[in-house]
Parts: sequence; C-alpha cells; structure tokens
Amino acid sequence: MSDFAGMEDLLQDFLQEAHDLLSDVDNKLVDLEKSPEDRGLLNDIFRGFHTVKGGAGFLNATELVTLCHLTENLFDRLRNGELELTPELMDVIMAATKGVRDMFGELAQMVQPQPADPHVLAALQGALSGEHVEAAAPVAAAPQVAAEPLATAAPIVEGEPDWSTLHAAVSGQSATPAAAGPAVEVITKAEAEAAPVATAATAAPTPFGRRATDRPGGQPTAARRAEERSRENTIRVDTARLDQVLNLSGEIGLTKNRLTSLRADILAGKNDSETLHALDQAVSQLDLLVSDLQNSVMKTRMQPIGRLFQKYPRIARDLARQLGKDVELVLAGEETEVDKTMIEDLADPLIHLIRNAVDHGVEMPTERQAAGKPVKSLVRLEARQEGDHIMLIIADDGRGMSAERIRAKAVDKGLISEEEANTLDERQSLNLIFLPGFSTKTQISDVSGRGVGMDVVKTNIQKLNGSIEIRSEPGKGSVFLISLPLTLAILPVLLVLLGDQPFALPLSLVREILPIEQDRIQEVGGKETLVVRGEVLPVISLARLLGWPLERYPEYGVLMQTAERSFILGVDSFAGRDDAVIKSLEDFRPKGVAGVTTLSNGQIVLILDMKELLADLGQHSDLGSLRALDFA
Repeated sequence: MSDFAGMEDLLQDFLQEAHDLLSDVDNKLVDLEKSPEDRGLLNDIFRGFHTVKGGAGFLNATELVTLCHLTENLFDRLRNGELELTPELMDVIMAATKGVRDMFGELAQMVQPQPADPHVLAALQGALSGEHVEAAAPVAAAPQVAAEPLATAAPIVEGEPDWSTLHAAVSGQSATPAAAGPAVEVITKAEAEAAPVATAATAAPTPFGRRATDRPGGQPTAARRAEERSRENTIRVDTARLDQVLNLSGEIGLTKNRLTSLRADILAGKNDSETLHALDQAVSQLDLLVSDLQNSVMKTRMQPIGRLFQKYPRIARDLARQLGKDVELVLAGEETEVDKTMIEDLADPLIHLIRNAVDHGVEMPTERQAAGKPVKSLVRLEARQEGDHIMLIIADDGRGMSAERIRAKAVDKGLISEEEANTLDERQSLNLIFLPGFSTKTQISDVSGRGVGMDVVKTNIQKLNGSIEIRSEPGKGSVFLISLPLTLAILPVLLVLLGDQPFALPLSLVREILPIEQDRIQEVGGKETLVVRGEVLPVISLARLLGWPLERYPEYGVLMQTAERSFILGVDSFAGRDDAVIKSLEDFRPKGVAGVTTLSNGQIVLILDMKELLADLGQHSDLGSLRALDFA
C-alpha cells in the first residue's frame, strides 16, 4: 500500500508547487554565485527551502525535512553574516538542491524518500559548526580535439560579445568562411533521454558521493521519470482565459437559439427579405464567435516558455564548472507563449544545444585570453514571436565553425562522397553536423564524442513542424535558429490536386509555385531537373511519390525545401490555401500521412508527411493502394 494513501491530490499539488519553487531557487543560486553579498537573494533562497520544508513536514517526509532544515539554517547563517559563501560551500549547496530534487522523484512514486547522501549531510553539518569545507575534487577538462591551428580572430576587448555581428549572421548577411574548429554537438543518446529532467542531474564537480537511487552519469532515476510523466497531463490556466471561454460559450448558445427560431420561421414559409437578412446576420455572428472561441481555447494551451528556460542556468553553470570554464547563460523573451505540448518536446533539443554551446562553442579561459576575448563566455537563449511562428535563438560568443573542416570530416567518415562535398555551399556544409554519426571529437568523454545528439535535435524539431538553421562567424561564435509554428493544433497548408483528389502540403515547406514547361525539363544523371534562377532542382511527381500511375505530366510545380533538400513537386493543379485543424490517424496511419483535415465542404483531405514520402522515394508508398480516396 502507498505511503500516501488518501493524500494523492495533496502530494501532487505539493510536488508541482515545490518543483517550480526549487527551479527558482536553482536560478537564484546561480545569481548568488556572482553576487554572494546580495541579501535579497539570500533571503529568497532561505524562504524557498523553508517553504519546501513546511510542505514536507505536513507529508511526514522526515528525510526531506532534515535536508531542507540543514540547508535553511545554512542560509540563515549566510544572511546574518556568520558564514562566508565560498566556491566550496556553493558546491555543497548545489549538491543539497540535487538531493531535494531526487527526493521529489521518490515522492512522485508515492513512497517516503530515503536519507540524503551522507557526504552532503556531513558537509552541511560541518559548515554549520564552523568547520572548513574541503575543496572539490579537481575538475578534469573536457578532452580536446586533436591539435589543429585555429584562425586568428579579431581581438574583442569589450566586456560583452559582439551580438550585433551574430544577429547580422542571423539576418542572413554573408559571413567569412569559417576556419576555426566547429562547435559540434556530440551528446550521448542516454543524455538525450535524460534531458527533460536534467536540471539537477548534470554532474557537478563536487566531492560528494552519488545517491543510491541515481544512475551513473547524472542520469535521472526511474522515480524522476515517473514524476515527469505524471505532470505531463496537467496545465495551469489563467482564470481570466477560462472566463473568456465561458462568456463566448454563452454567446454561442444565444446565437444558436436565434438560428433555431429563424429556422422555424423559414420552415413555416416566412422567407421575406427581413428574415433572410436576420439569418445572414446570425450566421455571420456565429462564425465570429466560433473563431473567437477557437482562439481562446488555443490560448489556454499556451504557456510562457520561461517555465522551460528556468531549468537551464543551473545546467549551464554545472557543466561549465565541470569543464573549467566561466560561462553565463543569458535568457531573453521568457514571457513568449508556446503551446504546452511543444514546450515539453523542446526540452531535449534545447538541452543538447546549450550543452553543445558550453562544451564546444565557447573556448577555455586561456584560449579566450589569447584571442583577446573576455574570460567569461556568454551563451544567449532567446525566444520571440514573429508572425505565426516562434523563433528560438541559441547563440554563443565562442570560436565558430569551419564549413571546410565539417565537409572534410563528413567525407572522412563516409557520410557523403567527395563529389557531393564539392557541390555544398556554406549553409549546406554547416548542416552536415545534423547527420547521424557526425562528430569532430577525437576522444570520447562522458559529455561528448559519440556522434549522437545533433541528429536527435533536428528530428525532434521536425516532429514539431519546425526547422533549424545555423549561422556561424569565425572567432565570433555560432547561432542556432529554431523556427516553430505557434501551435501544433492548426497547420497552414497548401491544397494541391492530383486529378480530382486534393492533398494538403505543410505551407512551411513551400517556397513558391511555378508552371512546368516540358521543353525546359533537362535530364541530369538520369533524373528530371529544372533550372530555377540558376539552381538545378530535381522534379518529382506527386503521383510517383504516392505510387499512383502517371496519367499525365504535371502542369505545375511546388518548389519545396526541407531540412535535407530542395526540389520541385509536380502536381496537376491547386485548390487554395487553408488553416488545417489536424486530426491524427491513430488506428490506421499510412506511411507518408501526417494526419487529416476537413475542408469547408466536408471533404476529408490527407496531410502529407513529405519527409516520409521522400525517404521512400523509389518505393511505392502505403498510399498506392488508396487510388480512389473517398472518406465521405
């Protein structure tokens, strides 16, 4: 029987509040390390541990109470000036917060937490007794890439990185061909799985032992995973938004009653101009109200991305300290709202990119000094809304990436041929780091070197109907740009026709629409191509992708661009643009179909998954058996 029988709701409420509180404490600890005399921070952290202790006491979680009580007393001494905050003492405090989070994981499994790491408890008690806290074990620097000369970067003598240069790169301005070592992500697959709960799981350079419930490498316990899963089905909604939904529902009910009355009048033979005008007004009113209701319901799913961002300063701090670097993570746009399900799926890609920036992007302090840079490196994580898309920017002021070296490494590993490498421009060369198995590391560590990670980043972003781009400037740093739709529930699509059958293509992949003139088609390597503004692009018939017989040559082409390639999709005609409300196919999902949507005339249309269709190019898709699609 559970240790908390009859207290499940109370326990879940405690865990949700305590998690948010502890994340806030983690961020304040990172700030406190920079300003150890800040009494405001000391008081806030003290109150955080005191609040958690109070809730734990109500739940009779004795071991959690003990750990919080010791840490709370430590901060009471610090804020009263009785103790000095040293780096060694900060390591003890960070280990204590990790212990608290571990106990949250055990509570999520409805069992009382085990005692904290005895080394942590002893260190806390020793610090409270005035004993000197032992220094942490020496931090081993991350294994370096085989010695290779770096391009001499222009000296940067200011205290801040040249963000304007990086943002110029973001805007698509030309960058000098890179000659510095690439900042390439090579996180292990296990770390990718650990990412969503890695706030306190990242191994910190402390002398304290690991709890018995921890897995090697700072990966999350089964308890913590179960806890994260239990929290995925809940969402906090502002009551003002719920009030708006309620009000709109009431107005829709009144409009429905008006339509019912008008319908009765029309059936009774009253079809004068006044009645028809009233009907037209009621239908227009209903259309407006339903649109407002849809927007309001969508907003209830929107959450500030800051709830995700707040996990990362602690992660960046711990990893930087482990690697012997001085790195500050700067957050911006935390108030930007994103679909809740999207926030959960962004955890993996963002943790990869932040760890990549700290491990590979920024240089060691001595290397930065030699290049005329400030010793402290800055990594920027920013979110902003641009039209119907969300932009996420992960930028560092490190060494940048070399397109030439990336191409050479990809050829050396057999990922691409020499001929293919010679045809790649700088943007395409930088994108090679997303290939599975790509890595520039010559040694494997617990942080990197296995060539797993960046392909996971790209795959996860594509699952969200998003895209990722890279901009890099030698000696200045690198910028990763992630573009995401505002919501996953509504997808802008282009409706194309194959014969009389419509299909929906994600509008985010469409660059332009153009006519196909057969006399302009050229064969290159046995494949049909078309030259568009000097760019040679393959022409692929949608009928061929679906495994349908080619009854006539396509009259129109849709120039499409995925993360891997650009091509022209041949279609017969177009049926317009629409904002598709996506319905998933759970019981029967043909390969190459992302979902279905319903048109205004009631017809059901398949939304095509271009990535899956292109992966099966040369083979018949599962749609080949659906020659006559009729879902009515």
